[in-house]
Amino acid sequence: MSFFIKEMIKNKLRRLTSDEILHYSSEYGFSITRTQADQIVNYLRASSPNPFDQADRDRFMVELAKITDQKTAVAAQQLMDEVIKSYGMEHLF
Repeated sequence: MSFFIKEMIKNKLRRLTSDEILHYSSEYGFSITRTQADQIVNYLRASSPNPFDQADRDRFMVELAKITDQKTAVAAQQLMDEVIKSYGMEHLF
């Protein structure tokens, strides 16, 4: 079952759109521009980071800080940690 869940999450990351990122950023209190959302989507599609690999997550957070700023990247990491914990998925990460 965990393989299936992991594949679903990876596929969702690869298929995220700029509009979805803008929607989620608004929903969770992040300030992200359309250009930044486009850059995030381009990064996700070009590099296909594995969210279950610590090194890939770290690289993504560095890239996110470059695209946005350090404060946004830290907040995004904290949100990701909270979501993982709230769904009881720590064992996958």
